[in-house]
Amino acid sequence: MSAGERKVLVVEDEAPILRFLRSALQEKGFTVIEAMQGRSALELAAARKPDLILLDLMLPDMDGIEVLKRLRQWSAAPVIIISAKGDESDKIAGLDAGADDYLTKPFGVDELLARMRVAFRHAEQTPQDQLPVYEHEGLKVDLAARRVWARRKEVHLSPLQYDLLALLVRNAGRAVGQKQIIKEVWPKGGDVSPESVRICVHQLRHRIESDPVRPRHIKTEPGFGYRLKSPED
Repeated sequence: MSAGERKVLVVEDEAPILRFLRSALQEKGFTVIEAMQGRSALELAAARKPDLILLDLMLPDMDGIEVLKRLRQWSAAPVIIISAKGDESDKIAGLDAGADDYLTKPFGVDELLARMRVAFRHAEQTPQDQLPVYEHEGLKVDLAARRVWARRKEVHLSPLQYDLLALLVRNAGRAVGQKQIIKEVWPKGGDVSPESVRICVHQLRHRIESDPVRPRHIKTEPGFGYRLKSPED
């Protein structure tokens, strides 16, 4: 794929830096998509499916790390953080959240382009993004917007309930073990018990299932974990 066929989403709230990046990337033939807020960045990422994302961390409406975490729920597009924060702890936090690279401001165009080339090469070996919207038998989950509908009515979930459902959506059709659920839904919950998982699943079923006793969507895999029905089931 040539530069002219590649779309780069630039998420940056400082107008001078945004202009600089737009000019530099367009000169190299890239199609530039611009966002100055985190929420608009997520919406554009879902709608335009960029080939690479340049993400500032200090955004007016949402922390860049949170934007990155939400992106990684459904997008495998390479992300290069561009930030004035240069501490090692900031870099570690960004890379742990799913960034492919971290570039500290100020930086030169040549260095940025070199990092982008590396990210593009890695992306060619990465599976394609899944659709950010799951829809099956009356259940709809928009991973980009973090919204859920059941039987055409929007359902409001707790953060824990949503994170569990999002994990099952990302693995739709596959059984997800309790250990994986605890690790990804309770990232700091080393002492979380299987009973806590069972209670969360019970609560979630009561929010999205028409008959929680005979669930259609979230199936129990005895002795292992849970599975969300795939649209192909």
